[in-house]
This record gives sequence, structure tokens and C-alpha cells, in this order.
Amino acid sequence: MHAWKAIQKTLDHIEEHIGEEIQIEELAEIAALSLFYYQRLFTRLVKTSIRDYIKLRRLARATVPLRDTKKNIIDIAMEYGFGSHETFTRAFKETYGITPSQYREKPVDLQNFDKPDLLLGYIVVDEGVPLISDGLVLEMNRIFLEETICFLGVIGYYPFKHGKMLGERTGVDAVGEIWSRFFRELPNIPYISQGRLIGVSYHGDAPDGYSSYFIGAEVEKDEENQNYANWQLPVREYVVCSFEAENRGQMKISMGKAMKYTRFWLKKHGLIADGFFPEMYYHSTSDIAYVELWIPFKKREK
Repeated sequence: MHAWKAIQKTLDHIEEHIGEEIQIEELAEIAALSLFYYQRLFTRLVKTSIRDYIKLRRLARATVPLRDTKKNIIDIAMEYGFGSHETFTRAFKETYGITPSQYREKPVDLQNFDKPDLLLGYIVVDEGVPLISDGLVLEMNRIFLEETICFLGVIGYYPFKHGKMLGERTGVDAVGEIWSRFFRELPNIPYISQGRLIGVSYHGDAPDGYSSYFIGAEVEKDEENQNYANWQLPVREYVVCSFEAENRGQMKISMGKAMKYTRFWLKKHGLIADGFFPEMYYHSTSDIAYVELWIPFKKREK
């Protein structure tokens, strides 16, 4: 068995028994590894220790019932493996910067540590060949954009840490707050009916420790509006990673996995992302969302 498959088996076990007492010795046995090597390999592949991972996954799962005001916080804490209200509150605040009570009183978008899909770090698919893994179907293609696509929208900033991608960061979701602001403004933007939406991460004029994030709706090329920021997807070649998601919650999880896979795919092809990171969202009449990551690239320096 490949090492990543052994660790993935224990990730599945943790998810299935998230509210129970989980012994590291038991996980090592499931992986058929020594305790020392299992802990070392887990940290290397998952990018956090086993105990921290279990805590972060318990917190991520607990955020869903916390929105239900009919459920007592202490009951939720016990259901997800926390020994007391105090322990749960302390872990929640350390991770998200707010207490469970504050989150319940004023729900905000949170960034969670998602369950990793380690397969996506080891399988390189050919262009145009779908990859199916853990409910995610994605496809990689190279596309040359021959005409700029124009957008009007809003700009905000979010905290950025090198090496930490969506699904690996925790805290209040600053990007989600920018999306909320954008949707409040959307009725006033002269966007193209059935047009695309875009979210773009780039440095811009963001202060140290932050990244700029533009969100916009597709507009005609001669459209101008001083009340909104404009951004153009420039003519050039892109690697496009496409995937579908059943709902908004699943889209955030799939987005994190797709981003990680795109980084892996580029590296295996001797390429690196070049300066900005667009997410393209397509209009849909159903709950299923179709998303594309348009990654400008350049050859990696040897």
C-alpha cells in the first residue's frame, strides 16, 4: 500500500468516529505503521499534527449544528468530542477568533480545515481527462484566451499566509464577507444577463500579510462605471481547472481541493502560477455550480 493510502484510511476513520475518543495508537494500527512513523508521516502529508487535525475537524463539523439555536452549546460540544463547554469555547476561539456564542448570535462565514483528499497529490491526469476522487470530478485543460473579458465589481483584502491554501486555513472568512458585499451591490451593476462572475486573488495594493481580492460581474467591453472597480481577464494562455459542486458549502470544499490539485499539476508539468488567480463562476438554473480556475502560468525556473 502506498504511504498516502495508509494515511487516507485513518482520515476516513477519524471522520466516521469524529465524536468518539480516538487513540493515535489505534490509527497507527489501521495504517499498519509504527506509532513513530505514523505520526511523522501524518504530519508531513496533512501539514498538521494528528491531535490538532482531530480538533480542527471536530470544530469544523460543530459549526453546522451551532447555527441551530434550539441545540444547547454544551450538547454540541459533547457530541463532537469536547469534554466541556469551557474546552470547546477555548478551542473555538483559538481557531476562529470568536466564541461559539458569538458565532451563534451573529453567524459569519468561517474557514475550516477540510478533510484532505491525498489522492490529489499523487495522480497526474492528462489534459481533457476527468479525475474522479472522493465525490469531486475535475478536469485540466490549456486554453488560449483570444479576447479580454471585462468585469465590474468590488475589491477587498484578506489575510494571506504562504503555504496555506483554502481548506488549510482557519478563522473568519474575509473573502466570504467580500462576496456578501458584492451581492448587495450586484443589482446596481450593469452586468450581462447570464454572464459570468469572477473572483480574483492578486497582490495589488494590499498591506503586508494580506492579498487583494476582486469580485465582479461580466460586462460589455465599453461599459464604464465610476462607482465600481473594473478588472479584465487578459489575453494569454491559461491552465483551466473545471469542476462542479452540488451547493455552496460543497463548492468551498471542492474549491480548496481543486486549488491544491492545480498547484500539484502545474508543478509536475514544470510550470508555476503567474501573478493572479481567477475563479470563474457560471450561471446555473439548478443548485449545481460549475466553476473554473483560470491559472496564468509561466515555466518554473530550474
